[in-house]
Order: sequence, then structure tokens, then C-alpha cells
Amino acid sequence: MPNQPAPNLLSWASEIDEGAIAQAARAARLPIVSGHVALMPDAHVGIGATVGSVIPTEGAIIPSAVGVDIGCGMVATETSLTAADLPASLDALMPLVEKRIPAGVGKGHGDPAVDRALDDLGLPHTGLTSRQHAKVADQFGTLGSGNHFVEVCLDERDQVWTVLHSGSRGIGNQLATMHITGAKKLMREQALGLEDPDLAYFTQGTAEFDAYIKDMLWSQRYAMASRARMDKVLVNALFRVVGKGTRLRTINCHHNFTQAETHHGKRLWITRKGAIKADVGDEGVIPGSMGTRSYIVRGRGNPDSYNSCAHGAGRRMSRGRAKRELTASSLMQAMAGRTWNADRAAALVDEHPEAYKPIDQVMEDQRDLVEIRHTLRQIFNYKG
Repeated sequence: MPNQPAPNLLSWASEIDEGAIAQAARAARLPIVSGHVALMPDAHVGIGATVGSVIPTEGAIIPSAVGVDIGCGMVATETSLTAADLPASLDALMPLVEKRIPAGVGKGHGDPAVDRALDDLGLPHTGLTSRQHAKVADQFGTLGSGNHFVEVCLDERDQVWTVLHSGSRGIGNQLATMHITGAKKLMREQALGLEDPDLAYFTQGTAEFDAYIKDMLWSQRYAMASRARMDKVLVNALFRVVGKGTRLRTINCHHNFTQAETHHGKRLWITRKGAIKADVGDEGVIPGSMGTRSYIVRGRGNPDSYNSCAHGAGRRMSRGRAKRELTASSLMQAMAGRTWNADRAAALVDEHPEAYKPIDQVMEDQRDLVEIRHTLRQIFNYKG
């Protein structure tokens, strides 16, 4: 159940930094916010808007609240395979995934087959340079870096699932950065003082608002289609290693996005920065950190959270602090018994499970937001 740590702020987090509360309170005081800001159990400090927050705005949108990875989210596929169908090791899967789903800053694959997948998306409202146009195709179906990942998991029935986390890659970042910069410039020109310049917004009915909406919606479609392609590649690679298998169902959901919804009798823009839409019956994917559990959930449609829930474990340490205080050897211990990028342990310390909140506590905190349908444990992990 939520508590109220500040005016116009509801929080489901049992563990939260005071800085995150102060940051969310600044957003809640904006004149364009209609109602309260909702903090999910995984909330932590972000840029401008708090990661793990749901912000309802009327007649305006805050580009930095959506963030620079527009449309980032999760895709999970339940397969017909069970643990008994798997080989003793999934080591053979790693080179297939590394080749077919390139990961890292700027990485792409140059696969001409993606052109067909991109035809239905069209182009963003903002014109692209030839270099950007090439990047859109080159990075489609690639993973990215940071906390983006590919996993193979077993649920409580020993059913095999694939899970993947990624967003709109370089083009989403570039479009978002352009509009965030434009919003800040507009605020300065209009002499509209803000407690935090990163909370600059566009007002509905303006050319700037319309341009952002078109680019943002395109980036969300790009991210979802890119995840769908990687999911197809991943599942096919798994079936090749195992020698059989069929798909049973797929869940593909955003957790960095905004859309128009009706809440409390008003038509609002609901921005979920690190939050999943969890209306009654909505299915979602909530990952834990490396080596911990992930969850397949069904929304309860809680109106106080604007039908939303957490998007993951949520950081309790910055990446810099994690690198200073945690070690590659302890990460190796946490990942024992799994197939993963063990040769890159030193580079992945910032993704150490101890750098994140305990996912089980996050799930306990949001029992009134979602129902757990399946609990997944990792047996294969590939990080961007």
C-alpha cells in the first residue's frame, strides 16, 4: 500500500533514497501535473524525473520524463520446452546470440533483411541525415549496453522462457536529446523558471509539442519492433541448440513511454519513466538483477498508480559506486551455475545484483498493483 512522503506524491517503495523523493516532489509541483505523482517500489534518482515514477500531465509533456531511451522495455516468450529438454550446458547458445544480437554502444549488424521490417514503421517526423538513416537500419534488432540483456529462464513449472531488455538505441537517444534541448531553450525564452531545467515541457497545441509526439511515438514503435525481431532471433537460436521447440506466447511491453489515457475523469498524458502499464489483465515482464528472479505479472488496475507497476529491481547504487565497492569475484559467485559473459566479469561489476534493490521486496511492495503469474530463474545471461 502507498504512503505519502510529500504533497501530491504517493510512494509504494519501502526502500527509497531521500534524493529520489525530493526529485519526484519537484515534478509534482509543476503546474502541468494533474493529480499526484506515483513512485513505484523500484524508484531511484534519474535525470529530471525519477526513474520508477508515473507522471500525469494535462495539456503538456516533459520530454526528459520519457527519457533518452524512448520505448525501452521487455519482451518475454514462453516456449514448449522444459528443463528436461535442455542440454547439460547452454554454452553453444552464447556464440549464436553474440553473432545474431550484437550488443554495446554503437553496435549494429548491417543485416539487409531489416529493411523489410522497417518499411511498416516509416520515418520519424524529424528529418534524418543519411548517417542517421543508416544507423536506424544498422541498429534495428541490436541490444544496446548498460542493463540491457538477453536471458533464458525456467519458471516454477520448469517451463523454458526467453527474456530480453532493450529500447530505441541510438536514434531514440538522438531524437530525445534534440527535443529535451529544445524544451529547455523554449522555457528560457519564455522566462518560465523551473526548479529543475530538466523538467522543461512542451505545451499541447504548439508545433514543438506536435513534433515531439510524432518522434516519440515513432521511437516507441521502433523499440517494440526491434525487440520483436530480437525475440524471434533468440528463440530460433535456442530451438536450434536444443533441436526442437515451439512458441506458446509472447509479452512485449514498454517501460519508458508516454501515452494519452483517461484517469479520474480527465484525459491526461501518462508518462511512465521506468514503469509498466498494469491495467486489469495487462501482462508485464519485471526483471530482477543478474542472478536473481524475474516475474511475469498481470495488472490489477490500481487507479492510485494510474494502472502502473515497477519495471524492475531499481538501482540502490550508482554505476560509479558499484564499481568502487563491489568486485568481479563476488559477481562470479553470484552468477555461479549459469551460462553468462564470465570473461567480462570485471566490466559488468556495475550490474552486480548488490547494486540493485532486492527484487522480492519490490514485488512485495506492489502486491496491490500486480498479480504474480510466473517466477523465472535465470540459467543463461548475456549482457550488453
